[in-house]
Amino acid sequence: MKSVEIMAPAGSRESLVAALKAGADSVYFGVGKLDMRSLTSTAFTPENLPEIGSLVKKYGAKAYITLNAVIFDSELEELYKILESAQKAGIDGVIASDMAVINGARKLGIPVHLSTQANISNIEAVQFYSTFADVMVLARELSLDQIRHIRNEIVLRDIRGPSGSLVRLEAFVHGAICMAYSGKCYLSLHLMGSSANRGACLQSCRRTYILKDRETDQEIEVDHGYLMSAADLKTIGFLDKILNAGIEVLKIEGRARSAEYVDTVVRCYREAVDAVADGSFKQERVADWDRRLATVFNRGFWDGHYLGQKMAVWTDAYGSKASLTKEYVGNCVNYYPRAQIAEIELKAGDIQVGDQLLISGPTTGVVYLEVSELRVDEVSEQHALKGARCTLPCPERVREGDKVYIRKMRP
Repeated sequence: MKSVEIMAPAGSRESLVAALKAGADSVYFGVGKLDMRSLTSTAFTPENLPEIGSLVKKYGAKAYITLNAVIFDSELEELYKILESAQKAGIDGVIASDMAVINGARKLGIPVHLSTQANISNIEAVQFYSTFADVMVLARELSLDQIRHIRNEIVLRDIRGPSGSLVRLEAFVHGAICMAYSGKCYLSLHLMGSSANRGACLQSCRRTYILKDRETDQEIEVDHGYLMSAADLKTIGFLDKILNAGIEVLKIEGRARSAEYVDTVVRCYREAVDAVADGSFKQERVADWDRRLATVFNRGFWDGHYLGQKMAVWTDAYGSKASLTKEYVGNCVNYYPRAQIAEIELKAGDIQVGDQLLISGPTTGVVYLEVSELRVDEVSEQHALKGARCTLPCPERVREGDKVYIRKMRP
C-alpha cells in the first residue's frame, strides 16, 4: 500500500500539539479571516507561522495553511503578506480554491492543495487543476466507485502536478458534513447576513424548523425538527475500501473542535491505517474505534456518500451526542518531573480517587489520567474539595496553567 497521510485539524495550540502527539502526518490551520473557519481561526496569526513550522518539523510532519475563502480585491495585499510569511516560515502548502490564492502560491513556489470548495467531481476537473496543484480534495458527494474511476484515469492519462508526480487524491474521512454541495451554502448569509463562503457560517442548518404551507397556513412539525442538520461523517469501518479506491490523504474535519476530539480521532484513524497495512483490520478493532470515537463530539454518525447513499442522515438532537462529558475543575500550578507529581488548584469543583481527568494546555496537548492517589497538605485523602490544592501521580508531564477537567459518562 502506498504511503497514506493523515491530515488533522488544528484550530488551537492545544489541538495542534494533540494532533502531532497522536500521530498525524500533517496538520491544517487558518490565520486571520481568509479561510473557511474564520470565526474560529483566532488562535494563530502570521507571526506564529515560524513557530508552527518549527514545531511540526520536530514531529516529522507537515503544515498546511488554509486560505480557502472567497477573496476580494481589497484583501489581496493581506493575502500576499500571509503567503510570503508562510513561505519564509517553511509552511509545506496552502489549501485553496480561489485563483488569486492559487496564483499567489505558485509565484512563491508554495505547493497547493485544491480545497473541497473547488467541487472537483470528475477527471476533467482534475486534468485542468493539475497545472496548479499536486493534491486535490474531492467533492464529498462522490462514491468510492467514482473516486476509483478518477484515480484510475489519473494513472491512465499520466496526470501530473507541478512537482512532476502523479496527482494525489484527498478526501474527508471524519467530522461534520455540510448539507450543501461541498460546503457551497448560502443559508447563513440569507438568514443572518453572515457568509459561510467567507468562513463565517452561523450554523443555521443546525436549528429546528417547522414547515408551513403558505397557501393554507398549515404548519407541520417534523419529528425532532432537524430538517437540514446532517449527522457526522465516520468512515473508519470501511477505511480499507477508501484506501483501495485510491485516496492517499485522509482529512479529518474539526478545526472548531476540542483538543481531546483531535487526539481521539487522530489516534483511531492512525491505528486503522496501520491495521490495514499490517493485515489486522478486523471487526473487533472497528468496534473499539467506534466506541472511542463516540466519546468525543459528534452529532451521530453516517457513512457519507462513499457507499452509494444518496440522501444524508439527519441528526435527531442539537449539539454533541458524545458519550463522555467534561467538567472544568481547576488548573495545574506545578509539576515535579522527578517524582512525576502534578499539583492542581481546584477552582471550580471537587475530585476524588477514581475520577477520570483530562488535562489540556498549549504545550501539553492532551493528557488523560485516572486519579490513583490524592494528597491535600501532604495528607493522603480520598476526596479533595473545591478551593483546595492537591497533588496526585501523573506519569506524563503537564504544565503550569494547564486546564483540568473531570470526564464522566453522559447521563
